[in-house]
Amino acid sequence: MNDTVFRMTCDLHILGVREGGVLLVHSSLRALGHVEGGPETVIQALLAALGPEGTLLMPALTYEHVTPENPIFDVRCTPSNVGAIPEYFRTRPGTRRSVHPTHSICAVGPRTAELLDEHPLDDTPCGPHSPFRKLRDVGGQLLMLGCGLHPNTSFHAIEELVEPPYLFGAPLSYTLVDADGRCWQKTYRTHNFLGYEQRYDRLAEVLDEPALHRGRVLAAAVYLIDVPAMWEAALVTLRRNPLYFVEHSSDVLTCQRSNDSQ
Repeated sequence: MNDTVFRMTCDLHILGVREGGVLLVHSSLRALGHVEGGPETVIQALLAALGPEGTLLMPALTYEHVTPENPIFDVRCTPSNVGAIPEYFRTRPGTRRSVHPTHSICAVGPRTAELLDEHPLDDTPCGPHSPFRKLRDVGGQLLMLGCGLHPNTSFHAIEELVEPPYLFGAPLSYTLVDADGRCWQKTYRTHNFLGYEQRYDRLAEVLDEPALHRGRVLAAAVYLIDVPAMWEAALVTLRRNPLYFVEHSSDVLTCQRSNDSQ
């Protein structure tokens, strides 16, 4: 274990990452500062913090590449579009990936099959068979590694239970290719958000310590979230106010213009 891996592993344990647990990580490599060895060092530290009985997950979202104009997803080679660390993790030997045209997840660890194998059964991005839903059921943790609270894809699974008015758009048919080269077509209810901006940073207003824990890993500000607690707090909030975790895009633009004029 090199010095950077050791330092990161210590930071992760101080933060509260559980050995033997299930951890979904959203990340920014740049926010960590200079990391000798790049994404491989980060992944080694995450795996060391989890230990041999832990399972590491990262998003491999493809909504920029798999589109109505190019509705083809190949689990073996379609690139992700959510940053350097998850894209490296996708191609790393031993990593498995779930089959979903826009919201696949990669994983390594003993609970990988349990979390990924049923994702093709869903007809939405984050349905009952998705890793995003199962993360709650296995008592998982969510690590926002230098990227703030905004890119919290797990929130979509919560929204799918409530179905706020902004969530779903028109259904689309995709061509899917699995790891064995089998090919089929499937129609999905897609997410829309037309006219709205996500405000998942507002989770900090409804979830307190220790369920939402702030800390640092190397140079990055990080959040560690207890997933069952997040679900409980967010469901109560969304059922009370389905628009709590979004803003109208026009409101965001007005605020930006006001700030620019100051």
